Amino acid sequence: MIAPRAPLPLTHLPIPKVRDFAILSGLEAGIRGTLMSVMPLVVYRAYGDAATVSQIYLAVGIVSLIFGLLVPWLAGRLSRRLMYSVGSVLYLLGIALAMTGLPALVPIALGCLSVATVTVAVCLNAYVLDYVARTNLGKSETLRLVFSGPSWAAGPIIGVWLLNWWTPAPFIVAGCFAAAQIFVFWRLRLGNGKQITRARTPSPLPIAFLGRFMAQPRLIAGWLFAVVRSCGWWVYVVYLPIYCVENGLGETVGAAALSASNMFLFVAPAMLVLVRKLGVRASVSGAFLIGGALFVAAWVTSDLPWVVVGSLFAASSMLIMLDVCGGLPFLMAVKPSERTEMSAVYTSYRDVSGILTPAVAALVLMVMPLAGLFAVCGGGMLGAGMLARGLHPRLGAVRVQRT
Repeated sequence: MIAPRAPLPLTHLPIPKVRDFAILSGLEAGIRGTLMSVMPLVVYRAYGDAATVSQIYLAVGIVSLIFGLLVPWLAGRLSRRLMYSVGSVLYLLGIALAMTGLPALVPIALGCLSVATVTVAVCLNAYVLDYVARTNLGKSETLRLVFSGPSWAAGPIIGVWLLNWWTPAPFIVAGCFAAAQIFVFWRLRLGNGKQITRARTPSPLPIAFLGRFMAQPRLIAGWLFAVVRSCGWWVYVVYLPIYCVENGLGETVGAAALSASNMFLFVAPAMLVLVRKLGVRASVSGAFLIGGALFVAAWVTSDLPWVVVGSLFAASSMLIMLDVCGGLPFLMAVKPSERTEMSAVYTSYRDVSGILTPAVAALVLMVMPLAGLFAVCGGGMLGAGMLARGLHPRLGAVRVQRT
């Protein structure tokens, strides 16, 4: 017989590490990076009209924004694990629909891909906040960028090359990444994360947690940093190639600049060392101020196309720096009981910037040439840099334990 007090062997699931979340981010980057330059071409081929393409992207952005705010409520009613799985399946569905190239299905495909992106991002951010210590958030963000770097650097070029070689090819590659993402996620057995909630409090509706978000100035500032940073990327990725074509530099210069900029992702660990040395406040404000000045310089020298390209390329290094540290003010200010809800608010910056940038560009182009958009973007970054000067100087610093 076994003695009543004999110890029983206890086992538990391994705690996910920073590297595990970086792998998930890298797989998702494989999907998005491959389709980054492919989907605009597919939509344009389906309709043949740039204005219609813009309207489709605007409508998809609005739908994605609304759905992203509903993800926490749905995760509370269903489960975070199920919502992440749904997002991954939506990637597969969107890829399958886009592969057809049919005008009636391409907008639905784009919508599925956009909703999948925001769903996966909300759930993954919540998992990171659950399992990664505050002092390791910088390391987590940096490692995620390193694992995502190859896809962002090579994906856009390879995706278009595959599309011209054989139309289904980029979608098959993206589908393989999506299937691998589902496999790795279920292999990690993350479940629903650490359930840290107020006792006997039901899952709030989106309006409820938006009110709590608006009541916390630190969260508002962190979200604004993410929006301005994303708008900077929108201007660089979309409007720099247009400027190059209009000024006789050809179509390849803008694409080459984008690929070269993404190579900065591989020096993200060195940037993290700099962030730890300078502090979060100095790093965020400095990157915004320097990047904003370079965008404005591109507007001032708009008659010298190669100087504009060089100035914006240098500014992209500051955008990479902000990818490393720009999200830390928000992530470090989130309360444990509001992780899933505030992750949804934070992720909305993608959709907000995707709506805001084309809208502002349309207004600017009514009264100014294209280079004027560089000045507006630079002004926004300079304003964000001044706002970042109000962050706490010791934000992100390791606290010394007194004995």
